[in-house]
Amino acid sequence: MQTQTLERMESNVRTYSRSFPVVFTKAQNARLTDENGREYIDFLAGAGTLNYGHNNPHMKQAMIDYLSTDGVVHGLDMWTNAKRDYLETLEEVIFKPRGLDYKVHLPGPTGTNAVEAAIRLARVAKGRHNIVTFTNGFHGVTMGALATTGNRKFREATGGIPTQGASFLPYDGYMGEHTDTLDYFEKLLSDKSGGLDIPAGVIIETVQGEGGINVAGLDWLKRLESICRAHDILLIIDDIQAGCGRTGKFFSFEHAGITPDIITNSKSLSGFGLPFAHVLMRPELDKWKPGQYNGTFRGFSLAMVTATAALKKYWSNDTFERDVQRKGHIVEERFQKLAALLTESGKPATERGRGLMRGIDVVSGDIADKITSKAFEHGLVIETSGQDGEVVKCLCPLTISDEDLLEGLDILEMCVKAVASE
Repeated sequence: MQTQTLERMESNVRTYSRSFPVVFTKAQNARLTDENGREYIDFLAGAGTLNYGHNNPHMKQAMIDYLSTDGVVHGLDMWTNAKRDYLETLEEVIFKPRGLDYKVHLPGPTGTNAVEAAIRLARVAKGRHNIVTFTNGFHGVTMGALATTGNRKFREATGGIPTQGASFLPYDGYMGEHTDTLDYFEKLLSDKSGGLDIPAGVIIETVQGEGGINVAGLDWLKRLESICRAHDILLIIDDIQAGCGRTGKFFSFEHAGITPDIITNSKSLSGFGLPFAHVLMRPELDKWKPGQYNGTFRGFSLAMVTATAALKKYWSNDTFERDVQRKGHIVEERFQKLAALLTESGKPATERGRGLMRGIDVVSGDIADKITSKAFEHGLVIETSGQDGEVVKCLCPLTISDEDLLEGLDILEMCVKAVASE
């Protein structure tokens, strides 16, 4: 396999090609094919960017049809029929059935663009600078978003420039299962000498992806919302990885029955792997002046076309949602058995997650790497997450067939047993 040019010319910053050092040439739904013709089952799915699988035929056809009419591909933030169709579909298929009312800000094509816009909007709307974020959270690596990201690996790569404007609090479960970490938040807010500047907003992932598939309890999320309401703080849900159906609902916060003030979406928003992001905000929070926060690629029409096709195909009723939840239960049960197997072998492990966003915490990054490396040798692409890469993380396409799902889980089980016996 010819990788010399890639190794020679691409920066050392690359990561996934180190774990999966082959040249891929083809992909369909949950299968990747390398240039030697070998197939792999994909439990990574673009780190949650391909919830609807590789080269989804419904979205592909919508894009081809649009291109065949010479539709506008790039339009800055000018109005296009592609944008109108997307916004109308978003309102009819997603907002109205959930009783939601949001303005839509297209800030640029990536998740970190959306986070930067969201935290800046919160500051503009409230006239305060501080943003509360949580341990193990990941919100991006541009400077504003990085200030709200916990992992030192990212924070230490600024060349010594300090990150500013955020205060970290313990996420649900961070202090142990019997401690409600929101007690600390409330105490700080009520104590004028507590050292916490009253925040403009709180940003949180309901399930932390990069942080290790840490799951916020539903009652904890409801209490967080009530604290924000009581203190005039905006609640920002970062739904970039956990959204677009990953947890079994279109928005991950739906499980808790809460209504955020601001939402960020990206990753699987386009449905096809095309760069696309938006910020949703309560209408009264739309304090932007024209052009105050923009981006050259905020008008990427192809992403809007495929996103519209995804919403119409998968979210017009609850069939897809229920199927994701069904598959999530399959992975949950298998992961629980694998965690028990590892624990019985003297390697403590636990399973956690929500929907098809699940992980096995094996405590050691070395053990997790052994499992995922063996998995790749046997035709399964799966990654790790957590502060030390100690969590084996499943982010398979939501559209994965039962056959591919079970085969992938069988491969993982074989590799877990091999590592457990060492």
